[in-house]
Amino acid sequence: MKTKPMLTLEDTRRMAAAAEAEALANHWPVSFAIVDDGGHLLWLQRLDGAPPVSAQIAPAKAQTAAIGRRESKVYEDMINAGRHSFLSAPLQGMLEGGVPIVVEGQVVGAIGVSGVKSNEDAQIARAGIAAL
Repeated sequence: MKTKPMLTLEDTRRMAAAAEAEALANHWPVSFAIVDDGGHLLWLQRLDGAPPVSAQIAPAKAQTAAIGRRESKVYEDMINAGRHSFLSAPLQGMLEGGVPIVVEGQVVGAIGVSGVKSNEDAQIARAGIAAL
């Protein structure tokens, strides 16, 4: 039987605190979500001033990154490059801002962020992951 690393509640809290700190330091009103390796929601936080829709988009980006095992930007880039048929894929968050959490070469989850420019969303997600 194989074993693999898994996110704990403490891991999730640490990443959430770091993501929040990055967003607040830049005055970016966002929502962010942390999911496990199956895309199941572990944490959702909407900062003051974040658009209501961001609380829907952030978990979708996180789920896409977790189950796709790559940044959600990869899917956005494919579609923008003309592979429009990929819009029929069973993923909803195919926009930059979802980043997988990789531990010991295994994807253990992902963070998705929504509310500011896509590259800024990704910056917040990476800051959260760096705390792990």
